[in-house]
Amino acid sequence: MQWGTQLRCVVCTPELEHLAPAGCRAVSVPRDLMASLSPMKAPQGVLFTCAVPALTPPERLEGRTWVALDGVQDPGNVGTIWRSASAFGAQGLFLTGGSADPYGWKAVRSSMGAVFRLPAWEIAPEELAALCRSSGVGLWGTALREDTEDLRELGPEPCVVAIGSEGRGLSEALLERCDRTVRIPMEPGCESLNAAMAAAVVLWERYRSE
Repeated sequence: MQWGTQLRCVVCTPELEHLAPAGCRAVSVPRDLMASLSPMKAPQGVLFTCAVPALTPPERLEGRTWVALDGVQDPGNVGTIWRSASAFGAQGLFLTGGSADPYGWKAVRSSMGAVFRLPAWEIAPEELAALCRSSGVGLWGTALREDTEDLRELGPEPCVVAIGSEGRGLSEALLERCDRTVRIPMEPGCESLNAAMAAAVVLWERYRSE
């Protein structure tokens, strides 16, 4: 993504005016006004306004690993998973099933800069499955069913890894379209992980096995 062309304006307190890129409009405001403008309780003194990139998915998938978030409504989890996807070499992030807005301020802040490095797209489950088929890419769900496989035993072939919400898991609309389902091995008595933690484990295993 060429985010340099998306930046519209920088609003900052006087001591941070130097952070404004050359050629970008900069507005200096006092600290008390910054406190009322920022959604954060303790603002860091600088806000950026940007044009949101298009969320239209690509026509074909090129690469090895993607993440699909299905109904993940916590923007903090969306941003954290985005950050992990960037750290572990994924090519992009799909959002379906009413997941949180990836460009809301909480998700952007939790992404810790991944928003500038890794694209995100919105897509319906049936469209995602069709895109995977046409690209020769597997669609793997993190869920339990009779054919579920141990994450450690899967091969390196290209795939989209689908992560469901913590409360409901993957929706039937997406789960029924998954080619395979995978599980993260863990100690007896532990049933599941936080969505962001589960995504990080799966992405790390994919990254490690390259």
